[in-house]
Amino acid sequence: MNADTTREYLALCPRGIGSLLTHELAALGATGVRETPAGVFFAGSRATLYRACLWSRLANRILLPLADFEATDPDALYRGLREIAWPELFSAHSSFAVDFHGQTPAIRNTQFGAQRSKDAIVDTFRDRGQPRPDVNRRQADIRVSVQLFKGLARVALDLCGGSLHQRGYRVRAGDAPLKENLAAALLLRADWPGMAARGGALVDPMCGSATLLIEGALMAADHAPGLSRQRFAFEAWLAHDARQWEAVLGDARSRAARGLERELPEIRGYDADPAVVRYAQANIAAAGLQRHVRVSCKPLAELRRPSHRPMSQGLVICNPPYGERLGEKASLRHLYQRLGQVLHDEFDGWDAAVFTADLELGRAIGLRSHRQYALYNGALKSSLLLFALRDNRLRDAPLQREPQSAEATDNAPSQDRTALSEGAVMFANRLRKNRRHLANWVKRNGIECYRVYDADMPEYAVAVDIYADWVHIAEYAAPAGVDPEAARLRLEDVLQAVPDALAIAPSHIVLKQRQRQRGTAQYTRQDSSDRLLTVREGQASLLVNLQDYLDTGLFLDHRSLRRRLAEEARGRDFLNLFCYTGSATVHAALGGARSTTSVDMSNTYLDWLRKNLARNGLAENRHHLVRDDARAWLERGGQDADLILLDPPSFSNSKRLEDVFDLQRDHPALIRSTMRRLRPDGVMYFSNNKRRFQLDPAMAEEFCCEDVTAQTLDPDFRRGKKPHVCFRFSHRHGALS
Repeated sequence: MNADTTREYLALCPRGIGSLLTHELAALGATGVRETPAGVFFAGSRATLYRACLWSRLANRILLPLADFEATDPDALYRGLREIAWPELFSAHSSFAVDFHGQTPAIRNTQFGAQRSKDAIVDTFRDRGQPRPDVNRRQADIRVSVQLFKGLARVALDLCGGSLHQRGYRVRAGDAPLKENLAAALLLRADWPGMAARGGALVDPMCGSATLLIEGALMAADHAPGLSRQRFAFEAWLAHDARQWEAVLGDARSRAARGLERELPEIRGYDADPAVVRYAQANIAAAGLQRHVRVSCKPLAELRRPSHRPMSQGLVICNPPYGERLGEKASLRHLYQRLGQVLHDEFDGWDAAVFTADLELGRAIGLRSHRQYALYNGALKSSLLLFALRDNRLRDAPLQREPQSAEATDNAPSQDRTALSEGAVMFANRLRKNRRHLANWVKRNGIECYRVYDADMPEYAVAVDIYADWVHIAEYAAPAGVDPEAARLRLEDVLQAVPDALAIAPSHIVLKQRQRQRGTAQYTRQDSSDRLLTVREGQASLLVNLQDYLDTGLFLDHRSLRRRLAEEARGRDFLNLFCYTGSATVHAALGGARSTTSVDMSNTYLDWLRKNLARNGLAENRHHLVRDDARAWLERGGQDADLILLDPPSFSNSKRLEDVFDLQRDHPALIRSTMRRLRPDGVMYFSNNKRRFQLDPAMAEEFCCEDVTAQTLDPDFRRGKKPHVCFRFSHRHGALS
């Protein structure tokens, strides 16, 4: 028993990482290492075996092959197992269990196969006059592996016991956690050990239960992944050399102690879900790494390169949600786009690794991947995408440009102005004048979307809005008595003038006829291009659709109000009633809202909001979407909030509502039910776009009420008629007592 005999062993691992395991085992001193469909075979002494069990970051199990034999029926299986000298492998006083996998036409049930195998092993002990060893399925001292495939039984001793991926530090887990050995494989493929040796940092922006961070820290600290295991099955193997094992174990403990005493690279993780962050912190503490791994609650939108010490290089690695696993694919595409934008903007010179089961989502990142590895997450075929972020151009990203000045517009190459009609020249001049008037404000505030013209000249009844490098023209219906042919000619003047005056390609101009709408008609689908354009507004990236609806998904006149909500949202619960596409929700969330709740009857617009949240890296676990009639939802109890936006339609007779809603008539009841949801020190903003709206005087008597319309209109909406009215409500002192 004391002779350190070289034996052949079989290491099992997840699909796709066999080549990595081959190199790992060779580095641990194994010989004859070869990868096969069954696993990675290797040879070595007991010390090599112990090092493999203790140090392998990639293996699931390490087996001692015992026999291969024909087992087409239960009797053949029994006879083959009786040929193995089980009493020479483990004591009758040790408990055991059989892990049986596979079937044949005669052995169709794994439980039956395990029972028949157990009988053969027990009878072997009885034949030698020894006691019957006990069976313990959950905590066996010895585990026997029987694999049945195409009538061939492969029998081995499992020298590890439980799977090696179970390191012992995961006390809590969120949804769909990575197995520890798969996480280690991702880090090795991304060359994290090399990066750590060069002093680079490790960042996981969607860290979940912190598996990638902990595995990365264990690598950097030279900490054996098996050190936290309570026991290994080889300790009950009769060929076990306890002295040799203590030597291997002692060396690993010394290396881990030295590794944890030195300063490790910066290792940080973030997640948008506070509960998941708490899980991660518990796991980090269980691994004894709380001095070295830090996690905090932060959405992807707020991710920045760590700046407290110089970090010219590092690795950003993450396992974002994909497919139907944790979210909807349409929304997740925007999350991946946001990830690409953050990597591009914040981590120039670093490396990145993204693990996904959906390559289409991976392409949405928009960065060039220089290498891809095919791996499996369980049975799910997945890919690890590697990115070198230095000079990696972001595809399909919003252009990082300064807003054009009026001078740049006037001097831009354009068509021959003498070719314009007299009306087009007049309209173009007005556009240039308006844009010049707004130029300093646009540049100073980084405004990308704004109104440059709104029926300033009665004969040209259109609204002209700029959305980055697109122009959206909405024609108002001509009043009765206006010659349709004259209206048509004036619209041609507009279309002729805009490219020249605003230096916009005709292909980037969208025209829609707009009439005064009632109820939900303004939301009715006009086209089906489904083309979403990303625009910037303050901190937010917002999705607009210029083609398919009369409105674009972003009410530009509420820009200042959204800015105000963002400034007042920090630490508050925000409620957005009649939320539309949720641009105000995004601003409140980015402003630091503790939570947001958005209520709307339209699935279309709630899905749009989901995309807006994802585009800004905001997880839905703190941002709740409710499909309901806001009035009915409030009457049923709703949800209390510190900050509320109430922006109802002027009129609605939707088939989904039991009655007709008229804002002028019904707003007092709506305001009262909303104010019942406002906490004592909270603020509610009530806005609407009904012309000639008059607030019921009783509202100012019941509540503190201030008309803030003028304060919520930016310069591009201060011309002509006010596009909306807005009131700030709060409770009178003692009103709720």
